[in-house]
Amino acid sequence: MSLVVFLIAYVIRRRLDRADHLAGDEVWRNWFHRWGRVEAGQERSVWRGALLVVLPSLALAGAWALSSEAGYRYALYPLELVLMVVLMGAPGWRKVLRAYSDAWRRGDMQAAWHHVQERLPASERGAALSPEAMHLSVSRALMVSVFERFFLVVFWYAVGGIALAFLARGLVALAGQWPQAAARERYQRAARLIGWIPSRLLSCTFGLAGDLAGWSREIRKVFPGFGKKTADVLMISANGSLTGYALDPARFSELHPEEWPDFGGRSLSAIRDLLNRSMLVWICAFALLVIAGMA
Repeated sequence: MSLVVFLIAYVIRRRLDRADHLAGDEVWRNWFHRWGRVEAGQERSVWRGALLVVLPSLALAGAWALSSEAGYRYALYPLELVLMVVLMGAPGWRKVLRAYSDAWRRGDMQAAWHHVQERLPASERGAALSPEAMHLSVSRALMVSVFERFFLVVFWYAVGGIALAFLARGLVALAGQWPQAAARERYQRAARLIGWIPSRLLSCTFGLAGDLAGWSREIRKVFPGFGKKTADVLMISANGSLTGYALDPARFSELHPEEWPDFGGRSLSAIRDLLNRSMLVWICAFALLVIAGMA
């Protein structure tokens, strides 16, 4: 039944994303800002934020255990469905990428940057980047956003149920949405830790969903990649899995200068198709785990 809950939630979430509705980041931000006030001098403290994520996770785990023991496991499925819809999702990207691709096609790189800068990490906003560097930054942000808001949640839901899915997504939210910036770096360490296994699994999935030969040449650079960030692991493995230099703008412009105006849109379409195919692989794997009685 957990697979059915996930599939229904995934379909609903994709529809909401296309309509740019129900942004999970806004829900987390409001939750943290309401209960995340700390005293002066305690800005680096992580305990309050951790409790705001850990305690609901423990409550969900307790509800799961009690409902299973009492034989009413099905009573928890509606709550899981609602939570999965909220935990997943990356609304807003569709409109942003369409505007970005149109600006790229016109050769208006300043307008392209204007459309995407709010989606980039704070350290990269306002930077004077070349078109090639800008596009790689956009691609990296898109890939990490989809990983953290879909694949990470799905992985931990399949492994440990809604409690672990909530915990994983909550740690990512703390790293990006917690009001005190001084504490975010410490939350980011926990987010990287909980994303280590699913990010490597997704990088392996790229080989099945893309160019296996190209992927096999690149995967050795990132696997196991203990010292590499999630974004680097995903970008390097995706670069090997995509054909046509979709993640190598410098090489593409050198070989196909006449097609450069279409590169931005084509590259992003290739990335999204790779991620969609990878999710299909994960759904099939989830189904096999359910059939085997392991999920």
